[in-house]
Amino acid sequence: MRISGSFWLKGASLLAALVVGAGGAIAAASLNNSASARVSVRLAARPRLESSRSIRRLATSSPNPAATPTTQPFEVTGVEPQPGTSGVSYNTSIELTFSQPLAPGSVMPQVQPDVAGSWSSPNPETLVFQPQYGFPPDAQVTVTVPGGAGGVEDSQGQSLVSSFQATFTVQQGSVLRLQQLLASLGYLPVSFTAAQQVPLTEAAQLAAAFDPPAGQFTWRWANTPAQLESMWTPGQYGVMTRGAVMAFESASGLATDGIAGPEVWTALIKAVLADQTSPYGYSWVEVSETLPETLKLWHDGAFVITSLTNTGVTGANTPVGTWPIYLRYLSQTMSGTDPNGTHYVDPGVPYVNYFYEADAVHGFVRASYGFPQSNGCVELPVPVAAKAWGYLYLGALVTVNP
Repeated sequence: MRISGSFWLKGASLLAALVVGAGGAIAAASLNNSASARVSVRLAARPRLESSRSIRRLATSSPNPAATPTTQPFEVTGVEPQPGTSGVSYNTSIELTFSQPLAPGSVMPQVQPDVAGSWSSPNPETLVFQPQYGFPPDAQVTVTVPGGAGGVEDSQGQSLVSSFQATFTVQQGSVLRLQQLLASLGYLPVSFTAAQQVPLTEAAQLAAAFDPPAGQFTWRWANTPAQLESMWTPGQYGVMTRGAVMAFESASGLATDGIAGPEVWTALIKAVLADQTSPYGYSWVEVSETLPETLKLWHDGAFVITSLTNTGVTGANTPVGTWPIYLRYLSQTMSGTDPNGTHYVDPGVPYVNYFYEADAVHGFVRASYGFPQSNGCVELPVPVAAKAWGYLYLGALVTVNP
């Protein structure tokens, strides 16, 4: 808007007067030296400006929500590999993403199995674990981010409300490489020669567990029985390989379950690097149920025991097949029920080697041997059983033929 008007000014010495309009515009009028003059002004309105007091009042009464500081919850927002994934590469890195930048010097997450490696932070919201060599085959890897007091913190001092866990499974190792290692350590009746030797380093041996070298298996003894040879197939996890794994587990103080899990692989690689060979040699028991029943024990290329034996009577027949010895007792009380319903308790049964469920090779006093008399076990004269005990071990194979 515009404002027009006029007024009188008095004063002989005035040269000019400044007039401020309501909208803040300024008008100037020149004055002469006369005692008085009538001045006409026109004032142009300008946009209204709030006073500093009004601005302060506005900020107080109507706050801007965007300017109000907020605290976002601190949490894990991403994990790689994805939790629950299987068949993950053995040398994969683990990446954790957080909702807020991490505090400098914050505690690090924990990784199991406990392999050599290091954590890094490529950006403030991310942590990456890189294993030095990798994880063992078939390992179930668990990463734990500790929460609560003493846990991981963000840059504002917040901790996770509770600990966070994620798990993935590493790819399986090569059965062929498993056999190569067992053969090189003397747990199989074959030896292995690689076309190109794998370096004796942890990194190279672990990599070979997934990518085995080419090479050739050969029988360690020229007179290996044909039936024993028939149990061997490179690259297949058959009964011979399972028995060799059990023997290695026993020698290494591991649970003798015959499963080549991550603990077995880790111990195998350490044994190869340290050249820790089998303490047992190689033994195989062959039982024939053809009358007269016999037991033969083959060890490191020769039959060292041949003896009459007893197997199970009708109704408690000794099963036919091949199994590794899974449990041994120097002496044991045996009890059960015969097929005719008679209950028995036999204390102090010596030199017991279980190979199939409740059936074992052991010593037992009988008037004679060579025909079915037992409740399923393979009975030997006690002196023969004592000799056999020294050749047998967990994982040694027992074959029962019809």
